[in-house]
Amino acid sequence: MWAITRASIRAMFRSPSAVVFSLAFPLVFILVFGFIGGRSGTVRVGIDAASDTATIIYQHLSSAPKLQLVTGATQAEMEDDLRKGRLTAIIRIQGENLPLNPPLDYKIFVKSSTATNPDEKATLLSILKLGISAADDVTYPRPSVAEVKEETVPGREYRPIDFILPGQLGFSLLSAAVFGTAFLFFSLRQTLVLKRFFATPIHRMYIILGEALSRLLFQSFGSVVIIGLGYFAFGFTLVNGFVTFLEMLILCLFGLIVFMGFGFVVSGIAKTESTIPPMANIVTLPQFLLAGTFFSVDVFPAWLQPICKIMPLTYLNDALRKIAFEGLHLWNLGPQLLVLTIWGVVVYAVAVKVFRWE
Repeated sequence: MWAITRASIRAMFRSPSAVVFSLAFPLVFILVFGFIGGRSGTVRVGIDAASDTATIIYQHLSSAPKLQLVTGATQAEMEDDLRKGRLTAIIRIQGENLPLNPPLDYKIFVKSSTATNPDEKATLLSILKLGISAADDVTYPRPSVAEVKEETVPGREYRPIDFILPGQLGFSLLSAAVFGTAFLFFSLRQTLVLKRFFATPIHRMYIILGEALSRLLFQSFGSVVIIGLGYFAFGFTLVNGFVTFLEMLILCLFGLIVFMGFGFVVSGIAKTESTIPPMANIVTLPQFLLAGTFFSVDVFPAWLQPICKIMPLTYLNDALRKIAFEGLHLWNLGPQLLVLTIWGVVVYAVAVKVFRWE
Protein backbone atom coordinates (compact mmCIF):
# COMPACT_ATOMS: atom_id res chain seq x y z
CA MET A 1 0.00 0.00 0.00
CA TRP A 2 2.78 2.44 0.90
CA ALA A 3 4.67 1.50 -2.24
CA ILE A 4 1.63 2.39 -4.33
CA THR A 5 1.24 5.61 -2.34
CA ARG A 6 4.83 6.69 -2.96
CA ALA A 7 4.66 5.84 -6.67
CA SER A 8 1.39 7.71 -7.10
CA ILE A 9 2.75 10.82 -5.36
CA ARG A 10 5.79 10.87 -7.66
CA ALA A 11 3.50 10.49 -10.67
CA MET A 12 1.32 13.42 -9.55
CA PHE A 13 4.26 15.75 -9.07
CA ARG A 14 5.44 14.80 -12.56
CA SER A 15 2.00 15.42 -14.05
CA PRO A 16 1.52 18.97 -15.38
CA SER A 17 -2.29 18.70 -15.28
CA ALA A 18 -2.29 17.63 -11.60
CA VAL A 19 -0.04 20.53 -10.60
CA VAL A 20 -2.03 23.05 -12.68
CA PHE A 21 -5.47 22.09 -11.39
CA SER A 22 -4.40 21.55 -7.78
CA LEU A 23 -1.97 24.45 -7.31
CA ALA A 24 -1.51 26.78 -10.27
CA PHE A 25 -5.16 27.74 -10.96
CA PRO A 26 -6.09 28.40 -7.29
CA LEU A 27 -2.88 30.39 -6.74
CA VAL A 28 -3.51 32.52 -9.82
CA PHE A 29 -7.05 33.36 -8.67
CA ILE A 30 -5.83 34.16 -5.16
CA LEU A 31 -3.13 36.45 -6.54
CA VAL A 32 -5.57 38.22 -8.87
CA PHE A 33 -8.25 38.81 -6.24
CA GLY A 34 -5.66 39.52 -3.57
CA PHE A 35 -3.99 42.30 -5.56
CA ILE A 36 -7.25 43.76 -6.82
CA GLY A 37 -8.66 43.77 -3.29
CA GLY A 38 -11.98 45.11 -4.53
CA ARG A 39 -15.35 44.52 -2.99
CA SER A 40 -18.82 44.39 -4.39
CA GLY A 41 -20.28 47.71 -5.49
CA THR A 42 -23.44 47.04 -3.45
CA VAL A 43 -23.56 48.43 0.09
CA ARG A 44 -25.53 46.21 2.51
CA VAL A 45 -27.38 48.21 5.18
CA GLY A 46 -29.55 46.85 7.97
CA ILE A 47 -32.80 48.64 8.79
CA ASP A 48 -33.69 48.68 12.48
CA ALA A 49 -37.15 47.25 13.13
CA ALA A 50 -38.08 50.44 15.01
CA SER A 51 -37.45 52.61 11.95
CA ASP A 52 -40.16 54.77 10.42
CA THR A 53 -40.35 53.29 6.90
CA ALA A 54 -43.09 55.65 5.73
CA THR A 55 -40.70 58.58 5.40
CA ILE A 56 -39.43 60.10 2.18
CA ILE A 57 -35.87 59.39 3.39
CA TYR A 58 -36.52 55.64 3.62
CA GLN A 59 -38.12 55.71 0.17
CA HIS A 60 -34.98 57.40 -1.14
CA LEU A 61 -32.77 54.71 0.45
CA SER A 62 -34.87 51.86 -0.89
CA SER A 63 -34.66 53.24 -4.43
CA ALA A 64 -30.88 53.83 -4.34
CA PRO A 65 -29.27 51.33 -6.78
CA LYS A 66 -26.06 50.97 -4.71
CA LEU A 67 -27.86 50.07 -1.48
CA GLN A 68 -29.14 46.65 -0.45
CA LEU A 69 -31.48 47.09 2.50
CA VAL A 70 -31.68 44.17 4.95
CA THR A 71 -35.08 44.20 6.62
CA GLY A 72 -35.88 40.56 7.40
CA ALA A 73 -33.12 39.87 9.94
CA THR A 74 -33.46 40.17 13.70
CA GLN A 75 -31.61 42.87 15.60
CA ALA A 76 -29.17 40.30 17.03
CA GLU A 77 -28.38 38.92 13.56
CA MET A 78 -27.77 42.41 12.19
CA GLU A 79 -25.52 43.30 15.14
CA ASP A 80 -23.51 40.12 14.53
CA ASP A 81 -23.19 40.85 10.81
CA LEU A 82 -22.15 44.42 11.60
CA ARG A 83 -19.31 43.29 13.84
CA LYS A 84 -18.11 40.85 11.17
CA GLY A 85 -18.18 43.44 8.40
CA ARG A 86 -21.07 41.86 6.47
CA LEU A 87 -23.18 44.97 6.99
CA THR A 88 -21.88 48.46 6.39
CA ALA A 89 -24.19 49.94 8.99
CA ILE A 90 -27.52 49.64 10.81
CA ILE A 91 -29.90 52.58 10.32
CA ARG A 92 -32.76 53.66 12.56
CA ILE A 93 -35.03 56.44 11.31
CA GLN A 94 -36.84 58.07 14.23
CA GLY A 95 -39.76 60.28 13.38
CA GLU A 96 -41.95 60.52 16.44
CA ASN A 97 -42.01 62.76 19.54
CA LEU A 98 -39.16 64.96 18.37
CA PRO A 99 -38.59 68.41 19.91
CA LEU A 100 -39.62 71.40 17.82
CA ASN A 101 -36.37 73.25 18.53
CA PRO A 102 -34.41 72.57 16.44
CA PRO A 103 -37.29 71.98 13.99
CA LEU A 104 -36.44 68.41 12.91
CA ASP A 105 -38.97 65.93 11.58
CA TYR A 106 -36.63 62.92 11.81
CA LYS A 107 -33.41 61.71 13.35
CA ILE A 108 -31.32 59.11 11.56
CA PHE A 109 -29.05 56.94 13.71
CA VAL A 110 -26.24 55.25 11.79
CA LYS A 111 -24.41 52.48 13.63
CA SER A 112 -21.23 51.18 11.98
CA SER A 113 -18.23 49.20 13.24
CA THR A 114 -14.47 49.22 12.88
CA ALA A 115 -14.96 46.33 10.42
CA THR A 116 -16.92 48.63 8.10
CA ASN A 117 -15.27 49.37 4.78
CA PRO A 118 -14.57 53.16 4.74
CA ASP A 119 -15.53 53.53 1.07
CA GLU A 120 -18.86 51.80 1.64
CA LYS A 121 -19.55 53.96 4.66
CA ALA A 122 -18.77 57.09 2.64
CA THR A 123 -21.14 55.90 -0.08
CA LEU A 124 -23.91 55.33 2.47
CA LEU A 125 -23.48 58.76 4.08
CA SER A 126 -23.49 60.40 0.67
CA ILE A 127 -26.76 58.69 -0.25
CA LEU A 128 -28.24 59.70 3.12
CA LYS A 129 -27.33 63.34 2.55
CA LEU A 130 -28.95 63.25 -0.87
CA GLY A 131 -32.09 61.79 0.68
CA ILE A 132 -32.18 64.46 3.36
CA SER A 133 -31.64 67.13 0.72
CA ALA A 134 -34.54 65.76 -1.30
CA ALA A 135 -36.74 65.83 1.81
CA ASP A 136 -35.59 69.39 2.54
CA ASP A 137 -36.71 70.46 -0.91
CA VAL A 138 -40.17 69.07 -0.23
CA THR A 139 -40.49 70.84 3.14
CA TYR A 140 -38.86 74.16 2.15
CA PRO A 141 -38.23 76.71 3.70
CA ARG A 142 -37.40 74.74 6.87
CA PRO A 143 -33.62 74.43 7.50
CA SER A 144 -33.50 70.62 7.62
CA VAL A 145 -35.80 67.69 8.26
CA ALA A 146 -33.21 65.33 9.76
CA GLU A 147 -29.78 64.97 11.24
CA VAL A 148 -27.38 62.00 11.17
CA LYS A 149 -25.89 60.61 14.38
CA GLU A 150 -23.05 58.06 14.07
CA GLU A 151 -21.92 55.30 16.41
CA THR A 152 -18.91 52.97 15.96
CA VAL A 153 -18.56 49.57 17.65
CA PRO A 154 -15.58 47.14 17.58
CA GLY A 155 -15.47 44.60 14.75
CA ARG A 156 -13.24 42.42 12.54
CA GLU A 157 -12.56 43.54 8.99
CA TYR A 158 -13.78 41.07 6.35
CA ARG A 159 -11.25 41.25 3.51
CA PRO A 160 -11.84 39.93 -0.02
CA ILE A 161 -9.19 37.25 0.55
CA ASP A 162 -11.27 35.88 3.46
CA PHE A 163 -13.97 34.99 0.94
CA ILE A 164 -11.81 34.06 -2.06
CA LEU A 165 -9.26 31.73 -0.46
CA PRO A 166 -11.70 29.14 1.01
CA GLY A 167 -13.47 29.05 -2.36
CA GLN A 168 -10.18 28.36 -4.13
CA LEU A 169 -9.38 25.59 -1.65
CA GLY A 170 -12.69 23.98 -2.53
CA PHE A 171 -11.97 24.54 -6.25
CA SER A 172 -8.62 22.77 -5.90
CA LEU A 173 -10.01 19.83 -3.93
CA LEU A 174 -12.97 19.20 -6.22
CA SER A 175 -11.02 19.43 -9.49
CA ALA A 176 -8.15 17.27 -8.23
CA ALA A 177 -10.46 14.63 -6.74
CA VAL A 178 -12.80 14.27 -9.71
CA PHE A 179 -10.40 14.68 -12.65
CA GLY A 180 -7.41 13.01 -10.98
CA THR A 181 -9.30 9.96 -9.72
CA ALA A 182 -11.32 9.48 -12.91
CA PHE A 183 -8.32 9.66 -15.26
CA LEU A 184 -6.09 7.58 -13.01
CA PHE A 185 -8.35 4.56 -12.53
CA PHE A 186 -9.54 4.60 -16.12
CA SER A 187 -5.91 4.60 -17.27
CA LEU A 188 -4.93 1.82 -14.85
CA ARG A 189 -7.83 -0.26 -16.10
CA GLN A 190 -7.15 0.39 -19.80
CA THR A 191 -3.42 -0.35 -19.53
CA LEU A 192 -4.17 -3.55 -17.57
CA VAL A 193 -2.16 -2.32 -14.58
CA LEU A 194 -5.00 -3.24 -12.23
CA LYS A 195 -5.05 -6.71 -13.78
CA ARG A 196 -1.32 -7.06 -13.07
CA PHE A 197 -1.94 -5.98 -9.48
CA PHE A 198 -4.23 -8.97 -9.10
CA ALA A 199 -1.29 -11.27 -9.83
CA THR A 200 0.60 -9.84 -6.86
CA PRO A 201 -0.01 -10.59 -3.17
CA ILE A 202 -1.91 -7.37 -2.49
CA HIS A 203 -5.48 -6.91 -1.36
CA ARG A 204 -7.72 -4.91 -3.67
CA MET A 205 -8.58 -2.49 -0.89
CA TYR A 206 -4.90 -1.58 -0.47
CA ILE A 207 -4.79 -0.48 -4.10
CA ILE A 208 -7.65 1.95 -3.47
CA LEU A 209 -6.18 3.06 -0.14
CA GLY A 210 -2.75 3.63 -1.65
CA GLU A 211 -4.12 5.88 -4.38
CA ALA A 212 -6.40 7.66 -1.91
CA LEU A 213 -3.55 8.31 0.54
CA SER A 214 -1.36 9.71 -2.22
CA ARG A 215 -4.07 12.23 -3.11
CA LEU A 216 -4.63 13.13 0.51
CA LEU A 217 -0.92 13.83 0.99
CA PHE A 218 -0.59 15.72 -2.30
CA GLN A 219 -3.62 17.90 -1.59
CA SER A 220 -2.44 18.50 1.97
CA PHE A 221 0.73 19.97 0.50
CA GLY A 222 -1.36 22.08 -1.90
CA SER A 223 -3.64 23.29 0.88
CA VAL A 224 -0.67 24.32 3.02
CA VAL A 225 0.76 26.32 0.11
CA ILE A 226 -2.57 28.05 -0.63
CA ILE A 227 -3.34 28.92 3.00
CA GLY A 228 0.24 30.00 3.64
CA LEU A 229 0.27 32.34 0.64
CA GLY A 230 -3.05 33.89 1.66
CA TYR A 231 -1.97 34.37 5.27
CA PHE A 232 1.52 35.77 4.76
CA ALA A 233 0.99 37.69 1.50
CA PHE A 234 -2.58 39.00 1.80
CA GLY A 235 -3.50 38.85 5.48
CA PHE A 236 -5.95 35.93 5.28
CA THR A 237 -7.71 35.64 8.64
CA LEU A 238 -6.92 32.63 10.84
CA VAL A 239 -8.85 33.57 13.97
CA ASN A 240 -7.35 30.95 16.28
CA GLY A 241 -3.97 30.81 14.58
CA PHE A 242 -2.40 27.37 14.16
CA VAL A 243 -5.49 25.60 15.55
CA THR A 244 -7.61 27.15 12.80
CA PHE A 245 -5.00 26.10 10.23
CA LEU A 246 -5.10 22.47 11.42
CA GLU A 247 -8.89 22.39 11.44
CA MET A 248 -8.98 23.73 7.90
CA LEU A 249 -6.58 20.98 6.79
CA ILE A 250 -8.72 18.29 8.43
CA LEU A 251 -11.84 19.67 6.76
CA CYS A 252 -10.03 19.79 3.40
CA LEU A 253 -9.09 16.12 3.69
CA PHE A 254 -12.66 15.18 4.60
CA GLY A 255 -13.97 17.11 1.60
CA LEU A 256 -11.40 15.44 -0.67
CA ILE A 257 -12.53 11.98 0.43
CA VAL A 258 -16.14 12.88 -0.41
CA PHE A 259 -15.21 14.38 -3.79
CA MET A 260 -13.10 11.36 -4.76
CA GLY A 261 -16.33 9.39 -4.85
CA PHE A 262 -17.42 11.45 -7.85
CA GLY A 263 -14.14 10.54 -9.56
CA PHE A 264 -14.77 6.82 -8.97
CA VAL A 265 -18.26 7.18 -10.45
CA VAL A 266 -16.97 8.96 -13.55
CA SER A 267 -14.17 6.41 -14.11
CA GLY A 268 -16.67 3.56 -13.78
CA ILE A 269 -19.19 5.04 -16.20
CA ALA A 270 -16.77 6.33 -18.85
CA LYS A 271 -16.38 4.04 -21.87
CA THR A 272 -13.46 5.92 -23.44
CA GLU A 273 -10.89 8.39 -22.17
CA SER A 274 -12.38 11.17 -24.30
CA THR A 275 -15.69 10.94 -22.42
CA ILE A 276 -14.09 11.62 -19.02
CA PRO A 277 -13.64 15.43 -19.38
CA PRO A 278 -17.26 16.23 -20.32
CA MET A 279 -18.60 13.89 -17.65
CA ALA A 280 -16.28 15.35 -15.02
CA ASN A 281 -17.24 18.88 -16.08
CA ILE A 282 -20.90 18.04 -15.56
CA VAL A 283 -20.00 17.37 -11.91
CA THR A 284 -17.50 20.17 -11.33
CA LEU A 285 -18.48 23.14 -13.48
CA PRO A 286 -21.89 23.89 -11.87
CA GLN A 287 -20.24 23.74 -8.45
CA PHE A 288 -17.39 26.04 -9.50
CA LEU A 289 -19.93 28.62 -10.63
CA LEU A 290 -22.81 28.22 -8.16
CA ALA A 291 -21.35 26.91 -4.89
CA GLY A 292 -19.95 30.16 -3.54
CA THR A 293 -16.49 29.67 -5.05
CA PHE A 294 -16.13 33.09 -6.68
CA PHE A 295 -19.34 34.84 -5.58
CA SER A 296 -21.64 34.57 -2.61
CA VAL A 297 -24.70 32.38 -3.12
CA ASP A 298 -26.81 35.37 -2.03
CA VAL A 299 -26.09 37.25 -5.29
CA PHE A 300 -27.92 34.64 -7.40
CA PRO A 301 -31.67 34.86 -8.16
CA ALA A 302 -33.99 33.46 -5.52
CA TRP A 303 -35.08 30.56 -7.76
CA LEU A 304 -31.45 29.47 -8.24
CA GLN A 305 -30.36 29.60 -4.60
CA PRO A 306 -32.03 26.28 -3.57
CA ILE A 307 -30.00 24.56 -6.31
CA CYS A 308 -26.83 26.20 -5.01
CA LYS A 309 -27.60 25.03 -1.49
CA ILE A 310 -27.79 21.31 -2.33
CA MET A 311 -24.27 21.18 -3.80
CA PRO A 312 -21.59 19.63 -1.56
CA LEU A 313 -18.99 22.26 -2.47
CA THR A 314 -21.31 24.97 -1.10
CA TYR A 315 -21.14 23.39 2.36
CA LEU A 316 -17.39 22.80 2.22
CA ASN A 317 -16.75 26.44 1.24
CA ASP A 318 -19.13 27.67 3.95
CA ALA A 319 -17.49 25.48 6.59
CA LEU A 320 -13.99 26.65 5.64
CA ARG A 321 -15.05 30.31 5.91
CA LYS A 322 -16.72 29.76 9.27
CA ILE A 323 -13.59 28.11 10.68
CA ALA A 324 -11.17 30.69 9.28
CA PHE A 325 -13.02 33.96 9.88
CA GLU A 326 -15.68 33.27 12.50
CA GLY A 327 -13.50 31.04 14.66
CA LEU A 328 -15.90 28.08 14.77
CA HIS A 329 -14.51 24.62 15.45
CA LEU A 330 -15.25 21.36 13.62
CA TRP A 331 -17.76 20.34 16.27
CA ASN A 332 -19.70 23.55 15.62
CA LEU A 333 -20.23 22.66 11.94
CA GLY A 334 -22.87 19.96 12.34
CA PRO A 335 -25.13 20.98 9.40
CA GLN A 336 -22.23 21.36 6.93
CA LEU A 337 -20.57 18.09 7.94
CA LEU A 338 -23.90 16.27 7.89
CA VAL A 339 -24.65 17.34 4.31
CA LEU A 340 -21.12 16.39 3.18
CA THR A 341 -21.47 13.00 4.89
CA ILE A 342 -24.81 12.34 3.19
CA TRP A 343 -23.27 13.22 -0.18
CA GLY A 344 -20.35 10.90 0.60
CA VAL A 345 -22.63 7.97 1.47
CA VAL A 346 -24.73 8.47 -1.67
CA VAL A 347 -21.85 8.94 -4.10
CA TYR A 348 -19.83 5.98 -2.77
CA ALA A 349 -22.92 3.77 -2.93
CA VAL A 350 -23.19 4.66 -6.61
CA ALA A 351 -19.42 4.23 -7.09
CA VAL A 352 -19.56 0.67 -5.71
CA LYS A 353 -22.27 -0.17 -8.26
CA VAL A 354 -20.49 1.24 -11.31
CA PHE A 355 -16.80 0.73 -10.45
CA ARG A 356 -15.01 -1.83 -12.63
CA TRP A 357 -11.61 -3.43 -12.15
CA GLU A 358 -11.28 -4.63 -15.74
